[in-house]
Amino acid sequence: MSMDNVGVTHSGFVAFVGRPNVGKSSLVNTILGRKVSIVSDKPQTTRHRIHGVLTVPPAQVIFVDTPGLHKPVSALGHRVNATALASSDDVDISCLVIDATQNFGSGDQWVVDNVNLAREGMRFFVIVNKVDIASREKVLSQLVKLSALKAEEYFPVSAKSGEGVDALKSALLAAMPEGPMYYPPNEVRDTPEAEWVAELVREELLALVFDELPYSIATRVTEWEWPRVRCEIVVERDSQKGMVIGKKGAILKQVGERVRMQMAPGAFIELHVVVDKNWQQRADRVERLGY
Repeated sequence: MSMDNVGVTHSGFVAFVGRPNVGKSSLVNTILGRKVSIVSDKPQTTRHRIHGVLTVPPAQVIFVDTPGLHKPVSALGHRVNATALASSDDVDISCLVIDATQNFGSGDQWVVDNVNLAREGMRFFVIVNKVDIASREKVLSQLVKLSALKAEEYFPVSAKSGEGVDALKSALLAAMPEGPMYYPPNEVRDTPEAEWVAELVREELLALVFDELPYSIATRVTEWEWPRVRCEIVVERDSQKGMVIGKKGAILKQVGERVRMQMAPGAFIELHVVVDKNWQQRADRVERLGY
């Protein structure tokens, strides 16, 4: 990228695509130095297309953190996949994110087969994440095998330790075409505040509830009269309602406390649990819940 022309700005969109749990959201957060997408060790944590913004004048990169692509088995799964695929259609750079600790498998191949990585005018990078917990031999083996994808560049990185992230960040900034600054310099995410709070509630629930619950939980803010915020937690069965509330409300209390710590001072968040039977199997309910 030439910086010689005073007043000329560079900007573009970058999509991180990959199967669930390869660390796409964590990587976006590390690059930006701020949390713009919720994370957990549960697959398919990200359900929405989320924009994170990196501004290093005269360049701006808008990251599209997409849901993990997978073979869907529910209406929610189909909607999440559609979101991810649509997100990668119109970007300047598509980055395929691979887990360094695992062999390139059928899930990764499914992503390659279903995402148009060779669209005219779009550049294609491969990112091998989690190198901090993979042996050097494993990483090198991965890179050799991935060379068959014929990407423009390959980046071994660790979202957790930050290894290799600066090189990736520099390459993305340098690859931006001429374009306007889409966001103010100090803005790092474009998620509406109410949607962000609902996501924070879901993130804390994912950290506290049992393994069978994550896919059955949806969250949405139903009232916003600052400093009072009311968030609805939707589950699929009556038995799940008690699990989310916890003994004497212990789980909800913990969730509320953790979320308040991430909101502006003085915020009061009210959590309410409702049952919507088999909501993720019903396309109309999936849409109504904002997916």
